[in-house]
This record gives sequence, C-alpha cells and structure tokens, in this order.
Amino acid sequence: MLEAKHKPMPQPKKRSPRLAVYYGWSKLNKIQKREALAVFFLNSEIIPPRIDRGHGYDGVDKYMDVAYKRWQTEGEAKDAAKCNRFYTVYYIFMDDKRIGGNLSKALEQNWLDDRKNVSENELEKIREALRNMWMAKHPDYKEARAVQLELKFE
Repeated sequence: MLEAKHKPMPQPKKRSPRLAVYYGWSKLNKIQKREALAVFFLNSEIIPPRIDRGHGYDGVDKYMDVAYKRWQTEGEAKDAAKCNRFYTVYYIFMDDKRIGGNLSKALEQNWLDDRKNVSENELEKIREALRNMWMAKHPDYKEARAVQLELKFE
C-alpha cells in the first residue's frame, strides 16, 4: 500500500571513478636511495586520512616530486578496481643497466610503457614536464654522447 503512494527515490547514476596518475621523480631518503622516474597510479577514490593530511596530490608528493598529473583511462580504472592497495607504483631507475643514467632513455622507456593508454599529445607533455623537472634538479647534467662501437678505416 505504501508503494502506491510514494514514488521510488531516483538512484544516482554510476559514474566511472576519477582516478589520477602522477608522474615525477622519486625523493631520496633512508628507504629510497636510487634516483628513479616514478609513476603512481591511484587505485581508490578514498584516501586514508593520515596520508592526505598536510600533503597535496593525494599524499604522493610525500614520496615523489610531482611533475605531471593526468586521469586514468577506462581500462586503467578497471585494473585499479582489482587492486587491494591505495597506490600502484612503477619506477624506472636511472642507474638501471638499460638506462645507464641517460635521461632520454628513461623518458623513452616511460613513453613506450604508456603509448597504448595515452594520446601522443599528452605523452609529449609528460615527457617535457619530466625533462624540465630533471634539468631543474640537475643543472650540470649533460646528455651522454653516442659511443663509437667500431673503427672505420678509409
């Protein structure tokens, strides 16, 4: 009888979560002793209050210097729903054998990792933001020159 008198409450539309991805350079401390390009994926819209207190960027700036922020794509957000942690973190260490301290190689590796989820234009913005932050932190950095691998006698 009550159902006939009252209209049902409209249910809010389900929206896809707006989860962020942060790009930057890791802060060195007692635990993180190697310089690295860091990518933090937020896995939940709910941030624990003790992490968020006093920190911007959802608390990730405690662990890294943030150079760029973007929103996750639908596919990345689906992956985040399966995670049981607040963040998923990927590092590209500068002293890795493949990178060898070369900034261009680290940025190229990050570009290759993100190329299926991010547009070309945004990839270039990310690359430029990371390069600018690295050069500001390391003003004496010089790009390594190509090494001659063979001798040519003419």
